[in-house]
Amino acid sequence: MSRETGPACKKCRSLGRKLYLKGERCYNEEKCAFRRRPYAPGQQGQFSRRGGRGATEFAVQLREKQRVRKIYNVPERQFRQYYLKAIRKKGITGETLFQFLERRLDNVVYRLGFAFSRAHARQLVRHRHIRANKKIVDIPSYSVKLNDVIEVKESSKKLQDIRDAANISSQRLRVPAWLESNPLELRGTVLELPSWEKMGLDFESHLLVEYYSR
Repeated sequence: MSRETGPACKKCRSLGRKLYLKGERCYNEEKCAFRRRPYAPGQQGQFSRRGGRGATEFAVQLREKQRVRKIYNVPERQFRQYYLKAIRKKGITGETLFQFLERRLDNVVYRLGFAFSRAHARQLVRHRHIRANKKIVDIPSYSVKLNDVIEVKESSKKLQDIRDAANISSQRLRVPAWLESNPLELRGTVLELPSWEKMGLDFESHLLVEYYSR
């Protein structure tokens, strides 16, 4: 499956919001490109409205959809599939959509604090460093279930980048209430399926539903 490439910082600048795609670098004010150049990339970047005042309703919906998709690092085709699954389930479609996104294995690895970013978490999963219920899982889109135990496999616990991520994340990131993390043992547990209140997200879920309902 093809994935987006190119400078991650340009994605933040084009959407006008920090997406925290590069982990620790995003917290460094001197290195953060969005802080140094808080306008859209390109020759006309400083004059772009970027979905602000005067933007059309469609532009606002599109920008929010793009922001969510880039943060979770999900291709458009797969993102749309999540939406189609969400509308077939009972409940609020927008919240159900985010439940699918939050339960992705790469997102859970990041939420537990074992990776600097979701891109780093995806790499760990792909390179077979992560186990789910004592079995190696190398599919980033794998959907975790209630009481699943997610951990770094024993031979990978000595890797410096994983250890560094766990040390930094324990100080900077707050593990959501639906997960339990043990940074010392690099193990986590799914305590419950995520509800909107316990996800701790600042997205406008209704904008995504409105975008795909056109």
